[in-house]
Amino acid sequence: MSIEVLGNWLGVCGLINIGMLMLWFAMFVFAHDWMYKMHTKWFKMSVEAFDTIHYSGMGLFKLFIFVFNIIPFLALMIAS
Repeated sequence: MSIEVLGNWLGVCGLINIGMLMLWFAMFVFAHDWMYKMHTKWFKMSVEAFDTIHYSGMGLFKLFIFVFNIIPFLALMIAS
């Protein structure tokens, strides 16, 4: 696999992951009550715990996107 192919692949993966993060955030903001009702059917939790779990999950997902997609993409673009 060449550097250009790997760089393009990381760029596309980064865009897909950022899109998924934006969808998650939009669902969290605009369909919060629906998501909370769906999750409390399976797990007993307060609204505060639900919000904490989702904010933490979004932050961790964003960190993983940067570490595993964006930074390697930028490093390959600089190196090539």
